[in-house]
Formats: sequence, structure tokens, C-alpha cells
Amino acid sequence: MQTKMAYITRIAVLASAAAILMVLELPVILMPGFLKLDFSDIPAIIGAFALGPLAGCLIVLIKNFIHLSSTQTAGIGEMANFFVGAFFVVPAAFIYRYKKNRSGAMLAMLAGTLTMTLAAAVLNYWVLLPLYQAALHFPPEAIIKLGSMANPLIVDLKTFIVFAIVPFNLLKGALVSIITLLVYKKLSPILH
Repeated sequence: MQTKMAYITRIAVLASAAAILMVLELPVILMPGFLKLDFSDIPAIIGAFALGPLAGCLIVLIKNFIHLSSTQTAGIGEMANFFVGAFFVVPAAFIYRYKKNRSGAMLAMLAGTLTMTLAAAVLNYWVLLPLYQAALHFPPEAIIKLGSMANPLIVDLKTFIVFAIVPFNLLKGALVSIITLLVYKKLSPILH
């Protein structure tokens, strides 16, 4: 049984790694410039698998608090990252808890990716994009214009969700899952 201090220390180390990875963003072709790929959910999913869903959520939360000091989105981007990350790690952690093998990990991350993608679509359409509009005075036309510059299939908010938000999150979930599958078993003994 791990002590509370060891649990907190593992979360802190993984959250620090996630915060560093969050700064290293990559542009994605056919996506608007503000949708950048980072791999900060890898430490979160590793923590969720090793320590449970609460640990995964805490890692996602802490990395976003750290990132708030350099926000350019009035905290909305960090809030979005937290919710989407939590929708990835929580279902994955619950599934992996009951099936701790390679196929269980694959199923867990597939479920996490699909849940994250659905949550990102719903949250962006109903909550996050309206928040950007209200707080940053970023009109929907500007979002659509940025989207259509990257992908001509984007002509309105719904097509922005379908052709930008959904594929972006599917890609992110797939890449995070592949890298996690490659490194988790090597890191697992350290975390246990």
C-alpha cells in the first residue's frame, strides 16, 4: 500500500512532466492554427492507469493551473484542456482498472478517445466557443474564417466541429494512446 506522500509525489512529478509537454505544441495540417497538438495527456493517462482516475484528473488539473501563468485565452483554453483531458483519462482509467493488460489498455484508451472527442464536440459547440466569443470578443465568423482557411469544408460552426474539433481530438487521442502503449509498461514499475 502506497503512502499518501508517495501518491502526492507521483502526481506532482507527472503533473510537472505534463506541464512541460503542454508547452511543446505542434501545428496540425488541415486544422486552424489555434488547434495545436501537445502530448501533455500522456503523463495524465499513465498516472490514471497507475494511480487511478482521481490521480489522472489531478494531473490534468495541475498542469492547467501551471499553464495559466502564460495563458493567452483568459483561462478558457486551460478550462477546455482540463475538461477534454478529464473526459479522456477518467473512462480510460476505470476500464483499465478492471482489465489490466495490453488489450484492456487498448480498449481503455479507445473508450477515452471516443469520450474525449464527443465531449470536445459538445463542449466546444455549446460552452467553449460561446465563452471565447463573450470573454475575448472573438466572433463566430472569425472562428469559421480561421477554420475555412485551413480546411475549405468548414463553412459554419457545425462544420467547424465536424471537420476540425472531431478529427483533431481523434488524432490527439490516437497519438497519445500509441505513445502510452509504448512507454507505460516500462514506467509502470517506477509508479508502483
